[in-house]
Amino acid sequence: MRVAITTLGCKINQYDSAVIRTRLAAENYSFVPFDEKADCYIINTCTVTDRADWEARQLIRRAKRLNPESRVLVTGCYAQVSGHKVAQVPGVDFVVGLNRLDDLVGFVKGGDGSPGKNVVVGDVQKERRVDVLGTGFFPGHTRAFLKIQEGCNYPCSYCIIPTARGRSRSVPFEEVLRQVRSLAKQGFVEIVITGIHLGGYGRDLRPKADLTTLVETIATGRMIPRLRLSSLDPREVPDRLLQLIAASDIVCPHLHVCLQAGNDKILRGMRRNYDTSYYYELMTRARRLLPHAALGSDIIVGFPGESEEDFVRSLNFLKSLPLTYFHVFPYSIRTGTGAASLNQQVSLEIKKERAKNVRELGALKKKEFYRRFIGHNVSVLLESAVDKVSGAYKGYTRNYLPVLVPADHSHINHEVEVTIRGVEGAWLRGQIVGGVEN
Repeated sequence: MRVAITTLGCKINQYDSAVIRTRLAAENYSFVPFDEKADCYIINTCTVTDRADWEARQLIRRAKRLNPESRVLVTGCYAQVSGHKVAQVPGVDFVVGLNRLDDLVGFVKGGDGSPGKNVVVGDVQKERRVDVLGTGFFPGHTRAFLKIQEGCNYPCSYCIIPTARGRSRSVPFEEVLRQVRSLAKQGFVEIVITGIHLGGYGRDLRPKADLTTLVETIATGRMIPRLRLSSLDPREVPDRLLQLIAASDIVCPHLHVCLQAGNDKILRGMRRNYDTSYYYELMTRARRLLPHAALGSDIIVGFPGESEEDFVRSLNFLKSLPLTYFHVFPYSIRTGTGAASLNQQVSLEIKKERAKNVRELGALKKKEFYRRFIGHNVSVLLESAVDKVSGAYKGYTRNYLPVLVPADHSHINHEVEVTIRGVEGAWLRGQIVGGVEN
């Protein structure tokens, strides 16, 4: 049977899709790209906005157009939050909520798809553990994602994730270490530690643990050549973690610390637990300890009640920060969240214009950061992806600089020393030290 899997949303969903693929590969299924004819299409959905739900429905229709006789299985956050509603979308055969891998595999094998028996969604709010679902399949990556935490306890007014994923819960400390060793044994050079609320890792464990201790254990044990952290909240970046990153040749100098808004009034409306003063002091401290680190953030523009004056204040605050890149999102309504019912919703046109302004600022900061490394040698982990225009291989430095490098297949999944020669669009251009100039 040919199976096609597509994923919407965050790195956690990418990890979950890799788990699904690994499990199905063990059952000897073959895989094809989602835009090809398959016997079963699996759509791993996001539900962070109403728009994300719409995108999932579009993919369902697309799958049935590609093969009207196929089975279409919908899983992920949209399936978890709105399972019976999803089942009513024309073309859907099966709906499987989160943490139901056995049920998903059963449906792929041809389980009962009759009405009333084609929806399996558990009560995620009762979950108090994370199923350990190790995987070694990450298509197109030399980096492996490792989920060590699930769920979130924060009450942010714009976010549906606590409803979709449940309360924060952690993979046991020793099990994380076992997974790291397993991925290293499989040949991965870099692991990205990820979670829905990564900074909350270990608080629910007995005995309690914390993210910094986990990272320190992996780094001092030299279990993997490169360890990278995914997104953190500002209140969960202690000085001890910054000092560990600064002193380590294992932990990558790269922090993504979610700001969301550069205005205290908007942060209060979002129910975030910090203010701009706290964030500024944190990032200033991070830059002092990590002078060459990539420092990124998520930014939401056009949150309900954001006036032009609020936005200008936020933009000026962003200019003052030592960030090197932004992920920018125009606020999008998510039914069922507190922010969805707020007055003073900002028009789509204004949100698009504000997003454009922030992205332009982010592009300037990124280019300024890139230029600092021209003429310097850096270590690049080369991937299998090749740039279609130049034919150069793509890779990333430890501090998350994307680099195009003339190389050959033997360099894939190896760190090579590269001299940065210049900037080429969204990438840096480099040359392997001692290599022949192109």
